[in-house]
Amino acid sequence: MASTYPHPIIAREGWSFVAIAAIAAIALSWLGWWVLAVLAWLALLFIVQFFRDPARAIPDLPGAVLSPADGRVLLVGNARDPYLDRDALKISVFMNVFNVHSNRSPVDGTVRARWYHEGTFVNASFDKASLENERNALHIATASGVDVTCVQIAGLIARRILCYVEPGEVLTRGERYGFIRFGSRVDIYLPPSARPSVAIGDVVHATSTILARLD
Repeated sequence: MASTYPHPIIAREGWSFVAIAAIAAIALSWLGWWVLAVLAWLALLFIVQFFRDPARAIPDLPGAVLSPADGRVLLVGNARDPYLDRDALKISVFMNVFNVHSNRSPVDGTVRARWYHEGTFVNASFDKASLENERNALHIATASGVDVTCVQIAGLIARRILCYVEPGEVLTRGERYGFIRFGSRVDIYLPPSARPSVAIGDVVHATSTILARLD
């Protein structure tokens, strides 16, 4: 199943950064300041790769929970969902600066609630980042009544969490709903009966990787 992709290959959040870097690189080259020009062109390449936002194929499997982000799996295990106050299966994905940072919905469902918490900016790979860092959480309820909590977490470098949905809106699996700039983490809380399809250390890709299966 092909994903709906309403944006160019470069995420709209990066257009201004790409434009500024390109202007600087061209200007420095025109002035003949070659050392600075080379650094500016390298910076432009980094910015372009950081803000890339490719379309992804969406697995068409009932009960599949898709990865909301690119990155590496940090945690798969039982935990307490602090937003819905329930026991849960928690899966955490860490994004470094070379991963795609567009965030996609893991399931089909309706956004029931949204929470935003200010916080610190410790390394997002640390467990305490889930409760101490700046974060934005969504409660998504599926049509079958399954509750999924998806949390965007800022990291050591990331200083901007962007979320474009509010309670009442309907999301489809793989639909783009947010973006985090420059390295971060996403936590997903699922019912304890969910069966994980990934393990710690696995590399996952937003939308195309199945994190777990729901009964």
